Amino acid sequence: MIGLLIQDNAFEQDIRELLMSFYPGETYAHEVKDGVAFYVESRLGDGEVRLIVWDGGTDVSAAGGSFCRDGSGNSAEGRAEALAGDEPGGRAEALAGNEPGGRAEALAGDGPGGRAEALAGNEPGGRVGVPAGDGAGARPELKSPAPGFSLTMDNSAPADLSDHLGTKNVIKQMFYKMLCTRTGKTLPWGSLTGIRPTKIALSRLEEGWDEEEIRRYMKETYLASDEKVNLSVEIAAREKRLLEPLDYERGYSLYVGIPFCPTTCLYCSFTSYPIGKWKGRTGLYLDALFHELEYTAKKMEGRPLDTVYFGGGTPTSLEAGEIDSILCKLDRLFDLSRALEFTVEAGRPDSITWEKLQVLRDHGITRISINPQTMNQSTLDLIGRRHTVEMVKERYYMAREMGFDNINMDLIMGLPQEGMDEVRCTLDEIRAMKPDSLTVHSLAIKRAARLNMFKEDYEGLTIQNTPEMIDLSAACARELGMEPYYLYRQKNMAGNFENVGYALPGKACIYNILIMEEMQTIVACGAGTTTKVVFPAENRRERCENVKEVEQYISRIDEMIGRKERILV
Repeated sequence: MIGLLIQDNAFEQDIRELLMSFYPGETYAHEVKDGVAFYVESRLGDGEVRLIVWDGGTDVSAAGGSFCRDGSGNSAEGRAEALAGDEPGGRAEALAGNEPGGRAEALAGDGPGGRAEALAGNEPGGRVGVPAGDGAGARPELKSPAPGFSLTMDNSAPADLSDHLGTKNVIKQMFYKMLCTRTGKTLPWGSLTGIRPTKIALSRLEEGWDEEEIRRYMKETYLASDEKVNLSVEIAAREKRLLEPLDYERGYSLYVGIPFCPTTCLYCSFTSYPIGKWKGRTGLYLDALFHELEYTAKKMEGRPLDTVYFGGGTPTSLEAGEIDSILCKLDRLFDLSRALEFTVEAGRPDSITWEKLQVLRDHGITRISINPQTMNQSTLDLIGRRHTVEMVKERYYMAREMGFDNINMDLIMGLPQEGMDEVRCTLDEIRAMKPDSLTVHSLAIKRAARLNMFKEDYEGLTIQNTPEMIDLSAACARELGMEPYYLYRQKNMAGNFENVGYALPGKACIYNILIMEEMQTIVACGAGTTTKVVFPAENRRERCENVKEVEQYISRIDEMIGRKERILV
């Protein structure tokens, strides 16, 4: 357990995300209590940010919880110690802030459990960590938050506290450097938190920055690796070109949500319900959905509809006739003649039939997803995907034979029990099938996923995601002629990596870019969906959410429409 004593809660979420990246699966205390391995204090004042660390007598694993290992190479004990090794006494010296003279000297193994104890501060008036500014005078004596804890770091850095974003970046840099020193590892995205790294690059391209300026800014501000900075800039430049035909002011996109799946996957936290439990009652959901679509069509009448995305859940969990009725409703209500694309998630191969694909063809659907996640049968069985590897291939080639020429496939890196051999096997199968786009996800274990809710049931599972896996998937996509066109991150991602969409030229999904970059209004209908309204002239965005639970959505549909009425103009 890690103790967080944070002066300003406005920065707490970013701090927690950084800590979780280094210590996945760890728990946190916001007050002095038993079981804390170390306390971190952050203080703001007098034009500076101050970071203070107190260590106790117990260790905390940097490799994560019982079932969550990040593959970064930490020891079984979860602590990567910085051992010098060459000098008698084995003293390790580490930079604790990159300021001149800012060296923290630590013993590599003299304390209980081999913990590195800080030397500075053992003399009267001594100070631990990096001196503030030019080092004039000692800090006032600090009081330990709890008996048995000793001061191991006291750093400060200048910050304009009236600049919230600037102060946040200073705090994150300080935390990141401290955690790198403490654990002996770095993160590919550095101190960057949040789910939209390319938004940083794209917004600056729109403002007229050149690519080299953006690279320098991302390196200096977030300490991200060259590889990730270059990927962000490459994707942002491609996004800018793909979005040029869109009207941000008047145009909009439509999302239609179907919250049903054949089964719920082990890692899934999306709004989805097993379709079997709704057998004979899905018509109630469709009635409510149609009511919301009718309101939306009237409200948005006269505005150009650029993209449509039919997702979930798994829309193809519904019967062919139900899918047809939804698509007929959309044809009647909306002018689809200008739409750049219409995507339908046919994600679960066990939900796909010839009849359903024919319905999609009849309605001119331009893009579908058939998502294996992995091509290893033992993993499919473990994560609750009730289909076979052969079924993935059968449904894929069925769609090809019916004329679908823009098929996406989703993969997940870091699935339980999968290593490099399993990833290679999956990518070999993908190469043979040659989809038009490939979305490579890094496993993110959300609170609502069964894998997280019932940890004790999965305690023996190993979860790893390594740079080699990510590089292998990227190389496979590029070998197939694909280019990366959108990117996003999630909390609690294995290995602290990202999700990347790759596509052949002309096959990129515009909707995927829009949902991440928030450049255009997206009106979402259905249980568990979120509408985002963009006001480009004001650089402002508003959102409203529909309730997740299906029965509540049905009974409260007028309330859901009322929520839209308050923000749609």
